[in-house]
Amino acid sequence: MTTHPLAEVFGFPTDNLTPEAERYRNNRLCPFNNTSPNCTKSSAENPLGVCSVFGAGDQVIVTCPVRFREEWRIATDAAEFFFPSGARWTALTEVQLSDRAGKSAGNIDVVLLSYDPIGRILDYGALEVQAVYISGNVRTPFEHYMEDPAARANMDWRKQRNYPRPDYLSSSRKRLAPQLIYKGGILNAWNRKMAVALNTSFYNTLPALEEVERTEADIAWLIYDLQLDTAQNRYRLTHHKTAYTRFEPALLRITRSEAGDESLFVKQLQTQLNRRLGNGEAHGSNGELRP
Repeated sequence: MTTHPLAEVFGFPTDNLTPEAERYRNNRLCPFNNTSPNCTKSSAENPLGVCSVFGAGDQVIVTCPVRFREEWRIATDAAEFFFPSGARWTALTEVQLSDRAGKSAGNIDVVLLSYDPIGRILDYGALEVQAVYISGNVRTPFEHYMEDPAARANMDWRKQRNYPRPDYLSSSRKRLAPQLIYKGGILNAWNRKMAVALNTSFYNTLPALEEVERTEADIAWLIYDLQLDTAQNRYRLTHHKTAYTRFEPALLRITRSEAGDESLFVKQLQTQLNRRLGNGEAHGSNGELRP
């Protein structure tokens, strides 16, 4: 079991002490096609250079959306879904999308455009990147590691408070679902396709989505893992699979909670009501509503 919570810092595993890795750490560089040479996560002045963390079973979980831009694999995979083979295309990042009233619906992470020989747009699609939120504190172990990477390459952080862990529920409810509702709703109304890039472990926490044939799909779920290249001691973004779904059924599955046993909720209400009334007797505590 891994004792170090951080999988990659400034693009390299924490135990990679090569001159190249040191150069990236010392200069706070990003190797994954950020908008600037430097990492800008959380702050340009004091970036939180954590690209990925370890999850259950030593899974490597991407926590920075820029990490998915490695060699622009996500763009070529999305282009295969959006456009016919051989199409000319390019990509724009952080493109603002507005609703009918002119209010911002947020920025699209990547818009892929296909165009003709004289530069006129023929088609486009939207690519959203879904990294995973973290519960706990990730900056403290990051700063502790950065004070002495050689000595703390394999530090044991397990007994520290607020150990950082992936928070899949918040990632889907606070990030993924709103993206689909606001941006996805507009794009779907325009009959434009979407692609969503995310980790295998994140995708597996979502409700089971009904898959369709590629030709019938509105959304392509581009699912990736980070696999260790032991020769280079670097993690490589590796395509695991692509799942194709329709927009509305997928949105309904992700945003609708499955109902549990109502009697447990009623029992909770009764307990709280008893406390409010100062009633020591557990009336209705069996979870049944009285007529």
